[in-house]
Amino acid sequence: MLFMNPPSESTPPPSPIDPSIFPNSPDTPNPPQNFKSLNSIIPLGPETKPLYSKTSPHPLPHALLAEYSDPMSIEPTSFTRASQSSHWRAAMKDEYDALMRNQTWSLVPATSCMNIVGCKWVFKVKWKADGSIDRYKARLVAKGFNQKEGFDYEETFSPVVKPATIRTILSLAVSYNWSLQQLDVRNAFLNGYLQEEVYMKQPPGFHDSSRPQYVCRLHKALYGLKQAPRAWFQRLSTFLLAQRFVYSHSDASLFIRRSSSCTMYVLVYVDNIIVTGFEPQSVHQFIDTLCSTFDSRRMGELNFFLGMEINRFSNNLFLSQTRYAFDLLKRFNMTECKSCPTPLPSDTRLSCMDGDPLPDPSNYRSMLGGLQYLTLSRPDISFAVN
Repeated sequence: MLFMNPPSESTPPPSPIDPSIFPNSPDTPNPPQNFKSLNSIIPLGPETKPLYSKTSPHPLPHALLAEYSDPMSIEPTSFTRASQSSHWRAAMKDEYDALMRNQTWSLVPATSCMNIVGCKWVFKVKWKADGSIDRYKARLVAKGFNQKEGFDYEETFSPVVKPATIRTILSLAVSYNWSLQQLDVRNAFLNGYLQEEVYMKQPPGFHDSSRPQYVCRLHKALYGLKQAPRAWFQRLSTFLLAQRFVYSHSDASLFIRRSSSCTMYVLVYVDNIIVTGFEPQSVHQFIDTLCSTFDSRRMGELNFFLGMEINRFSNNLFLSQTRYAFDLLKRFNMTECKSCPTPLPSDTRLSCMDGDPLPDPSNYRSMLGGLQYLTLSRPDISFAVN
């Protein structure tokens, strides 16, 4: 997917556009019409080969294949297996230390009237946009499915940014040549305050030897709890509103701040945050304030967001999902499949009466969900997916 900046002789003024207005509104300028071919933006050398052919297997980036051939890139599914690796032991220690610094819980004696939920470690390899390993992440997750509604949780809803909002803000940024800054809030859910009493078993591998029968009385939200996303979003929203931001009318995950000298936008997707605006100094001042309030990792100019690789070439923005597409192929054992020039044969006739029922409908639903997300950067497959 390509966003381009319309040619102009001078830098345009700050945008007065409120993304709460729908794109087709008469108050919103028409999108640029002078789209160029991709080859004019990313020049191809004489040795460049076609992206696919009808007779060759699906081409995959060497970096991706290298990572998957490395045993250390395999994500363990149990604490026992993870504890055999120095990478994952260090990751668990970092997570536990962060929980202790945050005063996430205190140990109390267990009683019969408590609903004590379990917990487990979840391991995830974080990737860079080029397919190489960024870091090993271990996360302590509460088994929220053991919670009881009305007893240790009530409200659970928390909004996430809409794809249309992401495209709108990216279009604004590239049109007005704004910087797109990205941040990752470390252990974001731990910043949320719990209103209910929630008790949890001590984490595997980190039991208090002097009080092994005690349980954790949670003071902060923990990943896996029913109310954790809502608690974090409420905490972040309170901070942003105090910084003179307001909610967008069309998307509660978009925050806007206007002043005489600056218009600034903040996109929130759980712990991933994008900040952009007209005045770079004001943007960086706000980022400093955010990082001083929440432990955040500055990731610099936006280049990877929610599985999308984002490449900026001068006044153009190119979105792709190479890594995500490869993950889908690997998950469904299609890494050796052959490419085709069109996503769906023109003579396909679907019928609910043909074929045998699927043995695992959830696998089919998972595949369709993955393809649906891929349409963010590949609108050409939308008809075939739907």
